[in-house]
Amino acid sequence: METKIFLPEEIDAAAKLLLAGELVAFPTETVYGLGALATNEKAVKNVYAAKGRPSDNPLIVTVADETMMSKYARAVPKRAKKLLKKFWPGPLTILLEVKPGSLPEAVTGGLKTVAFRCPDNKLTHALITKLGYPIVGPSANTSTKPSPTTAQHVFHDLNGKIAGIIDGGPTKVGLESTIIDLSVATPIVLRPGAITPEELGAVLQEKVLINSGKVSEKDVPKAPGMKYRHYAPSAPVIIVDNLADFKAITYDNQTAVMALNPVLAEIDLPQANKFNLGDNLSDADHNLFAGLRYFDDQPKIKQIYVQGFNGSPATMAYMNRLEKAAAGYHYRGWSSLSGKIKNI
Repeated sequence: METKIFLPEEIDAAAKLLLAGELVAFPTETVYGLGALATNEKAVKNVYAAKGRPSDNPLIVTVADETMMSKYARAVPKRAKKLLKKFWPGPLTILLEVKPGSLPEAVTGGLKTVAFRCPDNKLTHALITKLGYPIVGPSANTSTKPSPTTAQHVFHDLNGKIAGIIDGGPTKVGLESTIIDLSVATPIVLRPGAITPEELGAVLQEKVLINSGKVSEKDVPKAPGMKYRHYAPSAPVIIVDNLADFKAITYDNQTAVMALNPVLAEIDLPQANKFNLGDNLSDADHNLFAGLRYFDDQPKIKQIYVQGFNGSPATMAYMNRLEKAAAGYHYRGWSSLSGKIKNI
């Protein structure tokens, strides 16, 4: 299959492919999504196949507005309307009960709920409005790999597997949307993002919980990112929480570092082994996936040390993605065992 790159003015051609049951990647303000008509079960199943995604990992349904969402949600409660008014379009995904029979089981994972998202991207908004139907929108990457923030990232992973990619340029946010579950008595954030639980609670005027549990192997997760490995390059990732520790690490040409600009300036490594996350947390959010992808394309790199951030709600989304990429490994002292570096 030839994967065509569509320019913004070519969305009519992209829409025709989607209506014909093909897969087309699209830009959002967070990461690129992999689109298929949410009502076309065969097309949705092809999304799982193209990504290599487990079939029990439910998909987000991307809509143009509340009116489109109401066709597929059993009901839109008052607290959902409060959040829509404040945060839509934007990086917030809302989990509601699904209207029975309105969406294929391949979308919902067999659950009675479904997650809805309205991206803050004019190009994608125009695409969905033109279609008249919602599209599924998981990240447009190979499953378990870092999410794509450019059309080139999508092409790298899915060339020959999907019909097209709408090139909307680099994404603005760089981390996936916040997911809040409103199908339960007390709202709970299932996946952190740019919109914090504190911001959600302030709008709702009620307590918002944060999911900290793990989904067992036999259970179906209610939202993406809750069960399976995510965001990981081939080389092991280690989180460095204490900036002073960067000076204690022994570096060689197989070592890579991702950190803010002031930290990188103090590290004696070739420029090719360093990735600048920027000057602040917002920059790091935007650049995290790009950095992980950069080193994933360098076979010589055997270890990636990444700057961690702690201490405020604003760091939650960044650290959630980094913890998953690193499988929870933090720098806490190392020793050489049988020629390999291992945590002790």
